[in-house]
Amino acid sequence: MKVVAVIGIFVIVAVIVAIDVPPLLRKKCKKELGIFSVLLLFGTALSIAQALNIKFANPLDWITTIYKPLSDIIEKLLK
Repeated sequence: MKVVAVIGIFVIVAVIVAIDVPPLLRKKCKKELGIFSVLLLFGTALSIAQALNIKFANPLDWITTIYKPLSDIIEKLLK
């Protein structure tokens, strides 16, 4: 089932590329094409990781870890 999800992601990415890249190439928008490629690659990698149930760090967990002690101190002071 995971293989079907990954193949589906690649099909969707191929459709996105087929629709969005030709106009960028015709207009010679090299910077936009580069940014588009990086963002699409990043999104594709995250989608595949999620489809394969690969756990990766959540930025919210980092923020919670950093601010939890401060929150506890403030909560004790306000009681």
